[in-house]
Amino acid sequence: MDVIEEVVVPDLPEAENEAAPTPGADTVAGRATRPGPGAEAVPLTVVLDGGRLRQARELLRAGDPEAAAALEVLTARADRRLTRGPWSVTDKPQTPPSGDRHDYLSQAPYWWPGRPRTAADPEGLPYEQRDGLRNPEVDLITDHRGRRAMFDAVQTLALAWYHTGRPDYAERAAHVLRTWFLDPATRMNPHLAHAQAIPGITDGRPIGIIDFSQQFTSLLDATALLDTGAPGWSAADRDGMHAWYADFTRWLGGTFAAEEAATANNHGTFYDMQLAALQLAIGQPESARRTVLAARTARIDPQIAADGSLPRELARTRSWHYSTFCLVAFTRLALVGRQVGVDLWAYRNPAGAGIPDAVRHLLPAATGRAPWPHPELDFQRFAASDVVRAAAEAGDPAAAEAVPDLQAPPGGDLWPLRPAPEQLDPISGSARAPVTERPPGREHRRP
Repeated sequence: MDVIEEVVVPDLPEAENEAAPTPGADTVAGRATRPGPGAEAVPLTVVLDGGRLRQARELLRAGDPEAAAALEVLTARADRRLTRGPWSVTDKPQTPPSGDRHDYLSQAPYWWPGRPRTAADPEGLPYEQRDGLRNPEVDLITDHRGRRAMFDAVQTLALAWYHTGRPDYAERAAHVLRTWFLDPATRMNPHLAHAQAIPGITDGRPIGIIDFSQQFTSLLDATALLDTGAPGWSAADRDGMHAWYADFTRWLGGTFAAEEAATANNHGTFYDMQLAALQLAIGQPESARRTVLAARTARIDPQIAADGSLPRELARTRSWHYSTFCLVAFTRLALVGRQVGVDLWAYRNPAGAGIPDAVRHLLPAATGRAPWPHPELDFQRFAASDVVRAAAEAGDPAAAEAVPDLQAPPGGDLWPLRPAPEQLDPISGSARAPVTERPPGREHRRP
């Protein structure tokens, strides 16, 4: 395989809060080596702890009731996904501005026609922003919906295969991955230059990188699970995904993505989390380490106030959603940090606050002990449950005390089988209005 050009952040001074390597583990660049294909391999996951995953499987074999309950939820979800998809960016009726149907295309969710559509102005231009109100016409471009379904199916099926050994789960996950990423007829080009476009304003925005940032690291972990010897998943599949990840990582280090990298809210944190996870996945652990270290001053310093609040997220109309959402990025980034020897949980900014303080700020509302005192169009208490559990496992006593009072997400709790925080409340639950259908073949380009 060709050597991959590294995407790096500037060198930084050594941190005083670095995690120690796992005692007794054989390591390559600070990571435990895979013992070889097969059911007992430790997955080289980048957010999830591969050792914890293997422990969870051992608990299942031992009849642990909490793990067994989670497995029942997981397999029920996986069974439904056996007959869904596959999905492809080439399914959409619209043509991206590039003219290449293999380019991912989506529309900014909080932008709406500023005027009623007429024969003379079928677009209703100019578009205007309505924060927190999701315009359902974004679903007319199928890449956005297909991408979410694809990520969800791959993550669910790969995890279900890992914990059950059922070959149909792995084979379906492999088919979904090949269709979206590898098959020349249906594959997505490795960039997001046309994500979150706004009709009449822009063909794509750096802010649209978050379309992938939210879930893409779960897909990295899913392919790491398949790499442990899943049926239907070949060395060519593994190498093809690795090449796609490398190309996407290079693109994230380019000029288009620089604006997203500089954003001082959840977008910037998700950018760092995605970049560090990708760097680790493609064999650049030192680059991943630098990315995590840089997040201390670039993300924690400006975003977390002395009281643990996230002021940039509190300013939103969906302040609860965006506070928990941002903390998903912070806590997942901290988990990547543990893989490369950086304890992001221990860092405190000049205001004296860090990630545990931000989680504690959520606890009164997360446990139902007090209402959330900030604007929120669609409060879902369970949205904070995973980040609280992550803080508890990182050693925060207040979070640990709160765990028994957390609300389980609808449909059941998968934490025992995938102990890493996920976004639990769907953004599609926010307020919306009826959509006026567009012609299905509409070209999506700037006037």
